[in-house]
Amino acid sequence: MAKPVSIEVWNPNGKYRVISTKPMPGTRWINLLIEQDCRVEICTEKKTILSVEDIISLIGNKCDGVIGQLTEDWGETLFAALSRAGGKAFSNMAVGYNNVDVNAANKYGVAVGNTPGVLTETTAELAASLSLAAARRIVEADEFMRAGLYDGWLPHLFVGNLLKGQTVGVIGAGRIGSAYARMMVEGFKMNLIYYDLYQSTRLEKFVTAYGEFLKSNGEQPVHWKRASSMDEVLREADVISLHPVLDKTTYHLINKESLATMKKEAILVNCSRGPVIDEVALVEHLKQNPMFRVGLDVFEDEPFMKPGLAEMKNAVIVPHIASASKWTREGMATLAALNVLVIVLLLAFFKFRYVWHLFGKRIDNISCFSSVIATVLSIATLSQSALQGKIKGYPIWGDPNRVEPFLNESVPPPAACPSIVNAKALGLPVSKL
Repeated sequence: MAKPVSIEVWNPNGKYRVISTKPMPGTRWINLLIEQDCRVEICTEKKTILSVEDIISLIGNKCDGVIGQLTEDWGETLFAALSRAGGKAFSNMAVGYNNVDVNAANKYGVAVGNTPGVLTETTAELAASLSLAAARRIVEADEFMRAGLYDGWLPHLFVGNLLKGQTVGVIGAGRIGSAYARMMVEGFKMNLIYYDLYQSTRLEKFVTAYGEFLKSNGEQPVHWKRASSMDEVLREADVISLHPVLDKTTYHLINKESLATMKKEAILVNCSRGPVIDEVALVEHLKQNPMFRVGLDVFEDEPFMKPGLAEMKNAVIVPHIASASKWTREGMATLAALNVLVIVLLLAFFKFRYVWHLFGKRIDNISCFSSVIATVLSIATLSQSALQGKIKGYPIWGDPNRVEPFLNESVPPPAACPSIVNAKALGLPVSKL
């Protein structure tokens, strides 16, 4: 039997039981849940990463939904436990979900939420910060000062790289990669080379327009280039930032061979996923090339680093904090809570087939979230067999990267789940709101 875990309870008499495996920033996410009669249980165990057994203990015999974290192993065992407890809603408090076995979730009819659209600028800002910190050797200089070693200015003391006029390379020019590229181009007047399977027309237009602006003001214009291969980026760029998805094709994308392709004084930044880099090969490359520098927010075997990395003076390493701005983390908590909340309430709603007649139209055309919730909560007895374990009929937000309507605290959130990654597999309709 699993050992009981410590929890903090909000709204203990709530009708629907929702669990968060970790305390999350802000209180809006809690208020959104308890306002709709959810009992919210927040795990307060002093463990950074909960085990599968811990989470099973949290789920218990009756659980409507769970908000989890990217450090947890959500596979067959946990989705089976959640399904047995009557739950059909899970959301990662993360945009990525490589810790989730989506096929297992589909098997048990569990909708899997994530939190895209709120991390873009925050993550890009950290990638830019790591780029600058590595280029100007800020961490080394900080440690030098704190150690009391500074006894006067010297011509060669912590000489680093100038970014202006250099070339920034981006591998993966999606939302975050493009945001990072814009920051580096406009902030430091760098040229851009990028590699992506798809053309980033908006990014190209931005760089072109900025180059024309600089030229009109008598300055050297910036230029862009779409590379035909990743190796072309590695060869030409002075600063390279990685923004690919993690799959079989990008595992160890950066390895011994690709590292050897880069310039001797290049800077490599990774705020995407740790296994994109062969960390053992990276450590060896850092040892052999002291002017090569790296900025890492993620690691191959988190929370651990490969032997030797921590000792590398030419590595700037931070503990997976790319999304760690107050606005972003509170927004992630809100989106994760709403993913679970809407599923839980509308699942209950559709256990009453006859409620359709109260509206005379599909739920994805209902404009008032509160009217749906009020109707659900006004019904006293649930028919447990009506839905037969299937989640049907409620809306999924049409554009998961446009989440601002969910984050506006002055108005009720839209009547939709912000983002469900297996919506198509479960046959869930897209909102027309």
